[in-house]
Amino acid sequence: MSMYEMLNDQQRKAVFQTEGPVLVLAGAGSGKTRVLTHRTAYLIGEKGVNPYHIMAITFTNKAAGEMRERIDSLVGYGSESIWVSTFHSTCVRILRRYIDRIGYDTNFTIYDSDDSKSVMKEVCKRLEIDTKLYRERSFLAAVSSAKDELITPDEMMRRAVASGDYAKRRQAGVYMEYQDVLRKNNALDFDDLIVKTVELFRADPEVLDSYQERFRYLMVDEYQDTNTAQFELIRLLAAKYRNLCVVGDDDQSIYKFRGANIYNILNFEKFFPDAVTVRLEQNYRSTQNILDAANHVIANNVGRKSKTLWTASEAGEKIVFEQAETAYEEADFIARNILSAVRNGTCGYGGHAVLYRTNAQSRLLEERFIVSNIPYKIVGGVNFYARKEIKDLLAYLKTIDNGRDDLAVRRIINVPKRGIGATTLNRVSDYADAYEIGFYDALKRAEEIPSIGKSVAKIRPFVSFIQMLRSKLPYLGVADLLREVIEETGYVKELEAEGTDEAAARIENIDELLSKVVAYEENVEQPTLGGFLEEVALVADIDSLEDGSDYVVLMTLHSAKGLEFPRVYLAGMEDGLFPGYMSITADNAVEELEEERRLAYVGITRAMKELVVTCAKTRMIRGETQYNKVSRFVKEIPQELLSGGVKKAVQPEPEQPRTPKIGRPKRPGMREQPSGQSMQSRAFATANTIKGSLSYGVGDRVSHTRFGAGTVKGIVEGGRDFEVTVDFDTAGTKKMFASFAKLKKL
Repeated sequence: MSMYEMLNDQQRKAVFQTEGPVLVLAGAGSGKTRVLTHRTAYLIGEKGVNPYHIMAITFTNKAAGEMRERIDSLVGYGSESIWVSTFHSTCVRILRRYIDRIGYDTNFTIYDSDDSKSVMKEVCKRLEIDTKLYRERSFLAAVSSAKDELITPDEMMRRAVASGDYAKRRQAGVYMEYQDVLRKNNALDFDDLIVKTVELFRADPEVLDSYQERFRYLMVDEYQDTNTAQFELIRLLAAKYRNLCVVGDDDQSIYKFRGANIYNILNFEKFFPDAVTVRLEQNYRSTQNILDAANHVIANNVGRKSKTLWTASEAGEKIVFEQAETAYEEADFIARNILSAVRNGTCGYGGHAVLYRTNAQSRLLEERFIVSNIPYKIVGGVNFYARKEIKDLLAYLKTIDNGRDDLAVRRIINVPKRGIGATTLNRVSDYADAYEIGFYDALKRAEEIPSIGKSVAKIRPFVSFIQMLRSKLPYLGVADLLREVIEETGYVKELEAEGTDEAAARIENIDELLSKVVAYEENVEQPTLGGFLEEVALVADIDSLEDGSDYVVLMTLHSAKGLEFPRVYLAGMEDGLFPGYMSITADNAVEELEEERRLAYVGITRAMKELVVTCAKTRMIRGETQYNKVSRFVKEIPQELLSGGVKKAVQPEPEQPRTPKIGRPKRPGMREQPSGQSMQSRAFATANTIKGSLSYGVGDRVSHTRFGAGTVKGIVEGGRDFEVTVDFDTAGTKKMFASFAKLKKL
């Protein structure tokens, strides 16, 4: 039997269409890698194309390696001359030969991200830019975005001047200086590898022609993930012979935040009017019920190429939908569901994956899995309590608690930067050893340490800050203590100033830590700082887990692309979380929501046999309890495909749902509410007693810095603070502490 007889009709069409531009729209699980490798074999074996004239490009070294192995096994002798490579390694090979033609030496250095940060620090210093106000990372992000779009420093400056935007002019000036430093150092950053290759091809027709002759047949994998610079690189290479085959799925374009331009694939036929389009719609991964759910969700996107996934396999199990009361109960449901499947032999731990929108969501799942003895591994991330921002803030709390943790003190002595050098710290450590005292105690006696000179003035504010917070321990709760650390250190403000996706993710993790603290205070009769740190230490101790194949995988939806699992859990399927609040309220909300919907489609199509969708009615975010509606993406799945809490997915939530109170449990001496009094009457009574401390009452219109305008629905005393329920116009109903919310009356 011929190797091509194993392909379905559409796959064969894609393989046999070798001449001219070809667009292969490969739906999830439709065998696109098989098409690429068999197409290569067909070009060589049946069409007589010299392997030397074939090029296959993908995004990762792993994908390129797998493709190389499969091509070698199909083609055999001669396959080594096929150029199978990533975009960046392709460009490095070209630039090593010809970059001298655009003013660089061929022995150029490639700067990694740390090198780029160092250069940017130098640039900001040279331009006298206050990096406390304007973070280096925000400039690096702006430069990278410009390079993705092939925007030069001169062009960026021209646009900035035309717009009259001073901030953009500053960015353009930084971009110019940054590129000058790189050129002076004969160095390229990662983005430059693509940009300079395009520049070379445009500047030197001879070089371009030589590579056009070399690569007469081009194939590009994951085409939906290409940016503008990568598109131009491919367009230039294919311009002469036009034998370009791109394979991708516009429905799986989820990397806009990395610069991916979905219009490269959506407009392929506009760029190449004579292109042949082949749709791969037969799925070899999932059951029909899972595919039907994915099809119905993605059909709500307008900006897409029409295709419908189907399978020759069975319909399979219905999709389980579960709406829990709280995020804690959601995590508990997932843990119990996994244990049940393992115990009855349905699926081992290794067949399960829990996917979520943000890394911060892993915290509750990790805690429940540890309590339930479920082995797990986080992919594309780290343990929640091992993340830098969490370890930094916990180190502050540990130092405030007793100061005996030298590692914690050393970790935060320069967080934020205080200019205390390594030599000074070594001398403090020597002094502590000599007098057999802790590192923090030695810092308190810094004036007595010889040879540290002016550093005493840098150490004193740190010690005073810790001592001030220690003095507040008897009457300041753990949550308020953490908020004060965050506020006084400016930790979140620094991240906000960066303005990058990474910084935003770190802020989300800090918000989740705050939620953890508030939950601890709610659930423990006598919460203390030491008790909280002990609970965290026990939960975070996962080092003893063996690294084997039989563990549940936890990962973000972005990390899950390209993978598949027998049983998949989509957690946190709520409006405001997935899709995110920022997407719902963005100026370009339609475009943002379509990107989020594609991410949901990717998540659904990771499931092979069973899919479980979960959400929570209430979820604590940034220490505030929020009422969340079921995600619109869940409501786009037909009811007949769902089992479990189906009615919950389609019925509107109550206007004022009942949820557990936020805040500490009742303490001795706390005023009790009269029995039998309604929630509404209690709220009005409480509001009337606190007019002097709050500028608003029930029924008033107020404004929140993030959620916008809304109407106050209830005010209830919660011990040290007031719990305010607000029905926001665009963000839904939220419940929060008055002192934390800082609402303003309209």
